[in-house]
Amino acid sequence: MNKQPGFTLIELMIAVAIVGILAAIAVPNYSEYVKRASRAEAAAALLDAANKQEQYFVDNREYTKELSNLGVQSKTENGHFALTAEVENNTFTITAKPIAGAVKGDADCTELSINELGLKSAEGTKGKSDVKYCWGR
Repeated sequence: MNKQPGFTLIELMIAVAIVGILAAIAVPNYSEYVKRASRAEAAAALLDAANKQEQYFVDNREYTKELSNLGVQSKTENGHFALTAEVENNTFTITAKPIAGAVKGDADCTELSINELGLKSAEGTKGKSDVKYCWGR
């Protein structure tokens, strides 16, 4: 009987099972990493916008609702979060909401915001008190 070189069906199935197990571990970890990176970018954009809002107040004695007046884009660089500013009396709140990418369907952190006092807040299924999780600190 001649033996042909190659793989048997059992060896092939074992290799497929190993690849499946590795993929089952790697994909969720990678997805979580992408979400954290997008949230970190949103947090940096919020801090930058709040800083520029304070500089605008020093120069004009009022806050502005228009992010363009601050030189800030209405979306983060990767386009995953939309930024908005709300102004009332002498207070402001700048908010980032997910609009695209891996964070769009993320229920853990549905909104990040910062106000004129530098107080950070977050909303989502993790609860409003879990600012550290959503802000990445």
